[in-house]
Amino acid sequence: MRGRKLLAVAGAIGALSLGIAACGDDDESTSDSGSGEDVSSAAFDLQVGALLPQTGDLSIFAPPGEKAANLAIEEATAALEGTDITVELSTADSETKAAAAQQAAQQLISDGASCLIGPWASDETIPTGQTVAARQQVPLISPSSTSPEITELPDDGYVFRTAPSDALQGIVLADAVGQEFGTDATISVAARNDAYGEGIANAFIENFEANGGTTTGPVLYDPEGTTFDSEAEEIVADSPDGYVIIDFEDPYGKVGAALARTNEFDPTTMFTADGLAFDPEIPDTIPAEALDGAKGTRPATPEGTDTAKEFQKLYDSSSEQPKDRGTFDAQNFDAATLCVLGAVAAGSAEGPDIQAAITDVASAPGDKYDYTDMAGAIEALQAGEDIDFEGVSGPLDLDDAGDPTQGTYDTYSYENGKLVLGDQVVQESEE
Repeated sequence: MRGRKLLAVAGAIGALSLGIAACGDDDESTSDSGSGEDVSSAAFDLQVGALLPQTGDLSIFAPPGEKAANLAIEEATAALEGTDITVELSTADSETKAAAAQQAAQQLISDGASCLIGPWASDETIPTGQTVAARQQVPLISPSSTSPEITELPDDGYVFRTAPSDALQGIVLADAVGQEFGTDATISVAARNDAYGEGIANAFIENFEANGGTTTGPVLYDPEGTTFDSEAEEIVADSPDGYVIIDFEDPYGKVGAALARTNEFDPTTMFTADGLAFDPEIPDTIPAEALDGAKGTRPATPEGTDTAKEFQKLYDSSSEQPKDRGTFDAQNFDAATLCVLGAVAAGSAEGPDIQAAITDVASAPGDKYDYTDMAGAIEALQAGEDIDFEGVSGPLDLDDAGDPTQGTYDTYSYENGKLVLGDQVVQESEE
């Protein structure tokens, strides 16, 4: 299931009107953003390959994510008008499965992609980063793979992400649960048994227990399972004060139904994370009695900033569907834009050249630019100058592992089946 959209990029540099979700501050960065060389006459054709979960567990997030990627390429096209550079966006369905993501990535590269955005699930990104991106020397920028395991991935520096590690979300989630139930509460923890679920669960447990709380579990269940009655009984055992359950839409529809059948589970005492953050409402595949009233956290775009407001305007003004935003859509815009900026900085569409430039253009030192002066950012890069490109979620500073060092998170709840946003929290890396 592959699609292709060709977008010519030519000429005098126009203004970019889209925001870039950004996270991070790497105070130790000393590298230069510019090459120091004049690359204004560079001519190349860049193909960005987008790995989207058009089917599978994360399919609900694909339409807004694809729209954001298309908008990013359209804005880059306008900003590069008059140059001898073209940009092409190709898409492929990763199916929210590791094997399918690897095959799709390989096909995109075979078709000419030299920078990949996605995949979305950590269980896809980990093998794709190692077996495809690193081996083929093609940078991969995931907008949503948040497992802490990715930080230590042996990827030769070819895997990046625009969403922060769940090492940060674990802190935010532990604080939110402590505020709700008290720091001395007992919380039952459960999660899908994969890099995403186990990653957040372990980060939560570490931080909640450090704050003085007690946890039971974690109950790790097979995402491919069909019945979860025994796991549900284990989750509700001993009447905990609350629950932290980390999952995607599937299989949580079945897990939640099993929890409801225990007659002991109360969703108003449940916390979760981005995998179950459905905007605007709980899907029909999940029983209301399994999620309505629950609370959670998710990576977010900061509210109130000029860049965030402009991003919203551009998204709303586009005729492309869907009209509703989705979690990680802005991060996918960021990822596509970093592919373009990395290529411009390098004066090349070759994967190793782009890889070497991505961290520099997204981090200090350098003059700060955001999407409102994309033209200026590209002009500076073509002149070999240093830039520190920022976006709607703040700095895009990346550390040596390619991770943002700061994250903005929404707190949210479900009220009568609708997602309702609460306060936002900014969490910086403690390292």
